[in-house]
Formats: sequence, structure tokens, C-alpha cells
Amino acid sequence: MTEIAGASVRTKRWTRLEYERLIDLGAFAPDERLELLGGQLVVREPQGRPHAAGIRLVARALRTVFGPDWNIEAQLPVALDDESEPEPDIAVVPGGPRDYLESHPSRPELVVEVALASLTLDRGEKASLYARAGVADYWIVNLVDNVLEVYREPVADPRGAYGWRYASTATLRRGDSVTPLALPDSAIPISDLLP
Repeated sequence: MTEIAGASVRTKRWTRLEYERLIDLGAFAPDERLELLGGQLVVREPQGRPHAAGIRLVARALRTVFGPDWNIEAQLPVALDDESEPEPDIAVVPGGPRDYLESHPSRPELVVEVALASLTLDRGEKASLYARAGVADYWIVNLVDNVLEVYREPVADPRGAYGWRYASTATLRRGDSVTPLALPDSAIPISDLLP
């Protein structure tokens, strides 16, 4: 139930399969920037210059570290669960592009969101969704404070937006480095990730 102008109204929650059918049927305009989060269609953040530059920098740094045996996907769907198909700014998934001809990746090793206007959403609802899906390594390139926020150790927590949260959080600045959980022998300078 949702409250609109003081009245409770029922809203439709979408499944990932329903959402994908709507896309296949052409129900959305090609330039509509939507993603499915917890059964709700959410409008994505517009692509300003700092946001776009942040995505490019993260993608470049991760491609250098992860190499050709990994897909470093920018703003492509991830099939998290039956009611969520976000399009994270960057998702790192094993394998090559042909490994995902039949379905979207469902178990990213690392998810990165670049946040300006979406910082509250990325820290709250998206973090809870990624934790619920078991994403062990979630980063936010925080363009508001010019830092990298690293979220790890998903745990059940009824206070989380979707009943989950990350138990470990760290804030890293220029001069620091970060090591992806999937590549424990690698280090990425934070300055390579920030515009």
C-alpha cells in the first residue's frame, strides 16, 4: 500500500519476468531510463558529465585489474532475484559476453554505483538489495564527498530496506587504495576511480 494525498492506494509490484516481457513488447521508450528495484520501476539518475566521467574511470581501472576473463559491464541489467533487475553503473561478472546470451548475469563479483543525486538511494535501497542478493563487494563512488565507499559482509537485518544490510563499511580517499575481494592480490588507487 502507498499513501497518495492522504489516501491509501494499492500499487502493482512487478516481477523480473513481467518487466522483461514489457521490455520485449516495447512498452518503454528507448530513452526511458528505468530499472526494477524490489518490484518497483525506478527512474535512473540522469547522465551528467561528472557521473559519466566517473563511470568511465571506474570501468577503465577495473578492466586493467581484472583483465579479459571478466566482463566489466556498464549500465547493463543484472538479474538479482525475482523482483529486481537493476542496471548498476558497473558490474563485474566472470566470463565473456557469450556466457550471457540466454540470461542476464545474476551473481556479480563486484557492483559499483557512481552517485551524485542518487547517493541516498545507493546507500539505502540499492545497498540492501545487493546485500540481500549476496553481492559480497559493493562500492559507491561518492561524487558528493569525492570518496569511495566500500560495503562488504552482507547480513540479514530487518531494519534494512529489503531486510539486509552490509556489516562492514569503509570510506577511502585519494592516497588510499582498494582491493577487490575477487582479486585479493590487486590494489587499485582511489585516485584512479575518482573524477
